[in-house]
Formats: sequence, C-alpha cells, structure tokens
Amino acid sequence: MLEKIKNFLKGLSFRTGVVILLLCIPFYILSFAQMAFPFLSPQVKGALWVVLFGLAKTCQYGGLTILGVEGVKRLKAKFKRKKEEEEKEESANSQS
Repeated sequence: MLEKIKNFLKGLSFRTGVVILLLCIPFYILSFAQMAFPFLSPQVKGALWVVLFGLAKTCQYGGLTILGVEGVKRLKAKFKRKKEEEEKEESANSQS
C-alpha cells in the first residue's frame, strides 16, 4: 500500500510538488503560533499542535516525494541562478 501511494505521488507534476511543499510553511507557522493564544487550554493547544505539525510534516514529505531527487536539484539550481542574478545586479549598481 505504501508503494502504491509513493508511485501515485511521484506521478504528479513538478508544479504540484512545489505547491504542496509551500503549503507546509503556513502549517508550521500555525502549529507554533497557536501556542501564544491565552484563551486556549493546554489540552487544546497540545491537540492543535499535533494536528497542525502533523499536517506540516505530511505536506513536507509529500512534496519532497512528488519532486523526487531531480526536482529538488531543479529547485536548488533555480534558487542558485536567482541569487547569482541578484549579485550581478548589485555589483552593476555599485559600479555605476
């Protein structure tokens, strides 16, 4: 059954993987931000943390499974190119 799920996730597109991966960010934020609410009992805070943190981890691992090794390399290369372009712009702006 686990292999079936893995194969289904691997069949999804790169863009879907990125979206699922980005969904983990709000779940992580919510899982810790809800601790600041004074009107929630400790039991509710604990239950919310488990659910929200679990959703964050599920999105994270699901997104990584969808992307696969090649997708992660593709994302890293994209961020690296963007950083290099920004550095070139900054150096061009400082020279003028």
